[in-house]
Amino acid sequence: MNIDRRTFIKRISWALAGVITTLGFSGCRKELDSDTVYTVKGAVTNKATGKPIEGIRVSYNSGFSFMYGPPPTPYTPKAHVLTDSKGEFKLSDRFSEGLNFIDEGPILPVFVSDVDGEENGLFQSEFLQVDFSNAVRSINSKGSDEYTVNKDIELTEI
Repeated sequence: MNIDRRTFIKRISWALAGVITTLGFSGCRKELDSDTVYTVKGAVTNKATGKPIEGIRVSYNSGFSFMYGPPPTPYTPKAHVLTDSKGEFKLSDRFSEGLNFIDEGPILPVFVSDVDGEENGLFQSEFLQVDFSNAVRSINSKGSDEYTVNKDIELTEI
């Protein structure tokens, strides 16, 4: 039986497509241990003066990923915290969704916004990717793994 080159390539392509379809693809997300806690902590300061800013919301949303830009409007965070009088924050959660994975480790998209109006000045919102590949691992009070990243944020006054 003599098969021309074009027919042979076409049959191989169909066979490979069938194998890939049968086996499926593994997604970009890895399964997370539901007990693992991820924590982002740090301080938010005025970029021009270096002074801490109180009343800034630091948040994430697990319903979608806004990996390449600001979150869509309306944006409703899954978890958020407000900075204290020292500009400090600590955002902790299990983040069972919302983490994006790259080869080095998980990335959490975080949105920082001024929600108190003119009370502490007006600041431009920021979107950033918090990389957990170099996070400090510890065991929390409940015996679960906790990965902590320190991330200081500077906001520009409007």
